[in-house]
Amino acid sequence: MTRPAARGGSRASADRLARLLNLVPYLLARPGIEIAEAAGDLGVTERQLREDLELLWVCGLPGYGPGDLIDMAFDGDRVTITYDAGIDRPLRLTPDEALALVVALRMLAETPGVANREAVERALAKIEDAGDLVGAPVAVRLPGDTPLVEALRAAVEGGRALRITYYTAARDETTDRVIDPLRMLMVGGRAYVEAWCRRAEAVRLFRADRIDAVTELAEPATVPPQAVPHDLTEGVFRPSPDLPLITLRIGRSERWITEYYPCERVEAGDGDRWLVSLRVTDLGWARRFVLGLGPDAVVVAPAELADQVRAAAAAALDAYAVPAPTAAPRPAALDGTSAPSGDPAVAGRTQ
Repeated sequence: MTRPAARGGSRASADRLARLLNLVPYLLARPGIEIAEAAGDLGVTERQLREDLELLWVCGLPGYGPGDLIDMAFDGDRVTITYDAGIDRPLRLTPDEALALVVALRMLAETPGVANREAVERALAKIEDAGDLVGAPVAVRLPGDTPLVEALRAAVEGGRALRITYYTAARDETTDRVIDPLRMLMVGGRAYVEAWCRRAEAVRLFRADRIDAVTELAEPATVPPQAVPHDLTEGVFRPSPDLPLITLRIGRSERWITEYYPCERVEAGDGDRWLVSLRVTDLGWARRFVLGLGPDAVVVAPAELADQVRAAAAAALDAYAVPAPTAAPRPAALDGTSAPSGDPAVAGRTQ
């Protein structure tokens, strides 16, 4: 209940700021105007205009002392600006400023999952119309945009179910799923589709760059009532106490872990070593994660993870081991028997 009110309050504050910026030049051009007439021209009530005028008393230039603040004189119900503090003309955007706003708003409109997209598009239309920028040759493409992301966005907006082939990094497996999309999101520069997964029977986040194939189905997306979008205010991965806790001893070159992943504990150890504890989805993911680190990363706990990493590293080394040399085949003798070897016993048996 508080969020809609907050958004409404933000809009009201923005509207009031715009009104105040235009109020001073309006009054400068009409000295001695009646408050009732000014309120009618500005589309506000007399009470609101009087509150705006009271706020102008404390607005002005840095220093905010006598001679810095906006000043005005009242004669009954008439008002006259006596000091404008430099706000003597309505706000006007230069072509460069207008174009910069158009680019920013178009980028915002193209961001998956942006709230109040209709409001963004309305503001964009107004600025383009006021600045004669309708149809301006400005192409905005987000870093995470790909043909796949565009197809996913179209499917979400069209309300269709999707069949996807998805790679799950935590389990290192690829599965086929049918999903009912809820929304598109852009988190940390990566595009996600949040959907009801019929295979898991739960709401899941699917990274777009891990979707190997997507097919839009003819049936509409049917999202059950219990499907609730995730709260992503603190990021995509939100570790919980029931997830495995791993502890690593890392060197200077692996300290980026503490900035990239949510860590429960970071302690300075011997020399440049740090002890880092973090929650992981499962130990299979943790094994692959540790194997991808440098030689300065050592598993402290749990012992099961250390055993898995040790076994996987040994298997990798065995795969690169040089095979033992094999004896070259002996050439056949003219009579069809094997040629004598350097071993006297063998030579004796072949003679």
